[in-house]
Amino acid sequence: MRVPTDLSSYVRVLRMASTPSWEEFSQVAKIAGAGILLIGMLGFVIFLAMSLLPS
Repeated sequence: MRVPTDLSSYVRVLRMASTPSWEEFSQVAKIAGAGILLIGMLGFVIFLAMSLLPS
């Protein structure tokens, strides 16, 4: 691991980064929330299928 090279790469990325606007943040939050709900519903459907089917 080359510390000076890695450190300069990290500093360059931090300088390029910026705070997202409110519109960007709300869009990302909506997409992430939809993904969480989708995975949760899929898990619930699998749970119902496994509990309703005979063992």
